[in-house]
Amino acid sequence: MSRQRHRVILLVGFMGAGKTSVGKMLAEQLHGRFVDLDDLVVVREGRSIAQIFEEAGESGFRSRESAALQQLLSELKSSGNAVVALGGGALSQPENLKAIETSGFPKIFLDGPVEVLFQRCSSQDLARPLLKDFNSFRDLYLSRRSHYSSAAARVETGRKSVPDICGEIRSLLQTSTLRTKENG
Repeated sequence: MSRQRHRVILLVGFMGAGKTSVGKMLAEQLHGRFVDLDDLVVVREGRSIAQIFEEAGESGFRSRESAALQQLLSELKSSGNAVVALGGGALSQPENLKAIETSGFPKIFLDGPVEVLFQRCSSQDLARPLLKDFNSFRDLYLSRRSHYSSAAARVETGRKSVPDICGEIRSLLQTSTLRTKENG
């Protein structure tokens, strides 16, 4: 990963944008680990996201997500290379935005046409508590899109393969605008 001791990259975007698929491959290519914030919440809570939503509501899930994010960002300051996929709603919490900005880790916004994102999510065998009909999906996407716009770069994922998306991100990482601060 170039000359830096370690690098952390945060992938942000709406559900179905490819954060997990791209994150796994990108982490492998950059010789780092992949971390999915949603998976951290599940492990910490010992129950699925759908169960957390059912038992604690969205606000209960968001508070758990924030706690997991705070801990993760703290750990990443002194750990090795990592690509982190943030949940689609993680940036909707002001405390999360502040913690991410303070970390200095760059955010890359993975995006695609809302119709493509909805089709991807609908075809996956994943329990997504906020996936209902297309109109509510589109409205949620539009309400969150401004949160993603603070990212250092936007990468279109709609009709691209995962290897092509990773290649585009790796090219962006070569530019000075996406260099991460050296840690350690």
